[in-house]
Amino acid sequence: MEKAGIRKLSISDILEILGDVPQSEGLHVYMGSAITEIPFPYPYRSDNYSILLILSGTVKMQLDLIPYVAVPGDLLIISPRTINHTLEIVGNVELIAISFTLDFALQSNRSKNEIEAFEFFASKAIPKLSLDTEEHDNFVFLSRLLQQKNKERGREPFSSEIIQHTFSLLMYLVAVRYKKENTGLNPDISRQQELTLNFLKLLDAHFKQQRSVQFYAESLCVTSGHLTKILKEVSGKTAGELIEESVIIEARVLLADPALTIAQIAEELQFSDQSAFGKSFKKNTGLSPSEYRRRNSSN
Repeated sequence: MEKAGIRKLSISDILEILGDVPQSEGLHVYMGSAITEIPFPYPYRSDNYSILLILSGTVKMQLDLIPYVAVPGDLLIISPRTINHTLEIVGNVELIAISFTLDFALQSNRSKNEIEAFEFFASKAIPKLSLDTEEHDNFVFLSRLLQQKNKERGREPFSSEIIQHTFSLLMYLVAVRYKKENTGLNPDISRQQELTLNFLKLLDAHFKQQRSVQFYAESLCVTSGHLTKILKEVSGKTAGELIEESVIIEARVLLADPALTIAQIAEELQFSDQSAFGKSFKKNTGLSPSEYRRRNSSN
């Protein structure tokens, strides 16, 4: 049943497909040649966070089944829990892709304010931002500096510190634009945000096997009530809702593959049987799995 799941690609997997060479553990800055064909023609998840800035061309894609069209100046924010599916590439697409793990981000952003700048990855409220000319130029400049220093890591004194501070500047740059487009954010959620990010990391690894809020709360050394309260404040959804959402998104993507039977999908998602899967899916979508598959295939 391993083939039935959504593919999960590491930074190394993605770089191999793109023909790029890893720079350092936990961080990679991609600024390659123009892309004319879709490098990943299938839905996949990555185990890292990514910030993509479109420099030229147009990318049509789905993030958790929601369609987006990204044009030059658009910034895409993608977390490990996001199912990515590139649908179409128009023209010669050039982009900057900054990929990094949660561990790298938390190690590089240790102060309260720096962790707050990372908050947009947990809320997922606005996955696409549009940069103005000044923001665009600053992002490109800092990305080039970060790539250069990341490639040269360890060759000069303070190279790690330069990388950390350049990365932090990029986070702040994105955070400024994010806050302009979402002015209702709580300005003091650094510890809550870190808890949310760690919950999302656990959820990505265990949502098929573990549907209990208590499992995640115990793993994070907090009570179930506290975890649910914080997740509601930060993401707008409770722990139970986020767990259920992950399962249903996975189910919808798997149902789009006609090679998989509904029974196989139920097994992949570790429901007790096909009937239990059907009841859960209909409760969340209003449709049975077979009805959803019929409507999806006819679109």
